[in-house]
Amino acid sequence: MSRFWALQLRKLHLHRSPVATLSSFSTSASHSTATTRPSPPPIRVGLTEHAGRGVFASRPIAAGQLIHTAQPIVSHPSLSSIHTVCYFCLRKLPSSARSFQASQTVSFCSEQCEQQSKKFYDVEKKADWSRFNEYCRLQGLKYPLLVKRLACQVISGNVSSDVLDILQPEISSSDRISKMKKEVALLKSTFEDSDIGNEQMAFLTEEWYAGVLARIRINAFRIELAVGSYEDLLSLAAASVEAEAAVGNAVYVLPSLYNHDCDPNVNIVWIDNVDAKIKALRDIEEGEELRICYIDASMDYKARQTILYEGFGFRCNCQRCMSND
Repeated sequence: MSRFWALQLRKLHLHRSPVATLSSFSTSASHSTATTRPSPPPIRVGLTEHAGRGVFASRPIAAGQLIHTAQPIVSHPSLSSIHTVCYFCLRKLPSSARSFQASQTVSFCSEQCEQQSKKFYDVEKKADWSRFNEYCRLQGLKYPLLVKRLACQVISGNVSSDVLDILQPEISSSDRISKMKKEVALLKSTFEDSDIGNEQMAFLTEEWYAGVLARIRINAFRIELAVGSYEDLLSLAAASVEAEAAVGNAVYVLPSLYNHDCDPNVNIVWIDNVDAKIKALRDIEEGEELRICYIDASMDYKARQTILYEGFGFRCNCQRCMSND
């Protein structure tokens, strides 16, 4: 497996919360016709024996099959990509438009994305985010950008403030909590300097910010779009030497329920935009658990064990690790 595709498997989460119903997730079915409604994804969510929630095949799935797609609850471009990707769907903008758009605040790839962005952008554009963005840039932070966008969605009335509560949170250190206080203070002051009323952001407390950030940190996906042309290949090579090569980050519901395996049977990829596509890597039997790889699958046994334990808090006991591969 190449390093590029191995990186597409990266996934940040750990599942230990109660069972959720599939009907609560935003997904697209794997098959549809012009005359019938799309069939549901061939999956169900249930409890595993040792890893909390998991996703299982509800019928046989063939290798290469698109199992389902998922739209993010919240997403945000990386600061280095703000002027080169759509501010809503993270699709790469045409190079012919980038020089003009670099002088603009943000840009959208289509009228549809511009209209869909109203769920957060009508609120966001009222404030001056230069201080907040610069703080994140200097501190090397990316997840507070997702919290900012989620807060704008809540203020807009498009999502509830507890929309991420279904996801498992990270256990935050005292040092991280201290830094969170600085972040939430800057976020609140930015809203206060605009015409956002205190009653509209009553939810924006230190406790809310800490809870949301703790869930984002362990469930966010790093979005690296697949190469589609020679020009994109050159851009990717240039970006690889920068501190932040990803085009952005996003949090989903259903993809966050997949457990880890160092030899996964499904893969999550992003082809054109932030919509996640989950595909089968091999034939899967009915009732079999679907698993992805949270890290770079090309690493050796010791490296995988170290990163999984330090980053996710568990020792991997998959068949590959049990054989010290």
